Amino acid sequence: MADIAPGAVPSPNIWNSPQVYELENRAVDPDGILADAMRAVRPWNGADVLDLGCGTGFHLPFFAADARRVIGVEPHAGLASAAARRTRDLPNVTVRAGTAQALPLPDASIDVVHVRWAYFFGPGCEPGLRELDRVVRRGGAIFIIDNDATRSTFGRWFRRSLPKYDPEAVERFWARRGFSREPLMIRWSFESRDDLAAVLRIEFPADLADACLREHPGLEVDYAVNLWWRCP
Repeated sequence: MADIAPGAVPSPNIWNSPQVYELENRAVDPDGILADAMRAVRPWNGADVLDLGCGTGFHLPFFAADARRVIGVEPHAGLASAAARRTRDLPNVTVRAGTAQALPLPDASIDVVHVRWAYFFGPGCEPGLRELDRVVRRGGAIFIIDNDATRSTFGRWFRRSLPKYDPEAVERFWARRGFSREPLMIRWSFESRDDLAAVLRIEFPADLADACLREHPGLEVDYAVNLWWRCP
């Protein structure tokens, strides 16, 4: 197994199947709803951006197009290497191995933080949130994109995969920490049923993935998310 930064919490979907996760990244939010919602709160033109849990760096070029500097932090060494290769021709992008609870960054060095599907469960993230408070400048923004398991086709599937998941407890967790919530409806849009099937099988147990495929025709899946944000 590739080197993993101490204290990292496993992310089996991308850690075990990065090529399939790439298909998922390509399918998510083709309408740019998430980006528009973040820009409405705090644009990153000319800013220093942190993509925390950047994986293979899928989102780094997107932020680099407008930001002054983009730093990707990823605990899985193999994925961090892939992110560095992906962005090797972008002079304003740096990729570093590290964890949320021990960010390899100076105090007050970041304007905008993007964390996508890396803080599913709220409780347990407190050390990482303290680190974000340390590295984000006054006037900056922290954006956390998380599943909204209370609605949408994907939300129903997510609850079936994790029946003990308590979305209300997660919402209380973020609200207590001063985060605002913007519920959004995005979609997956795949090029083929095979791609959809492959992604479902890295996200859910095999029997549930097969049931989802039987129940849901076509190439698109409605997908509810919460954009949590706070401006320190």
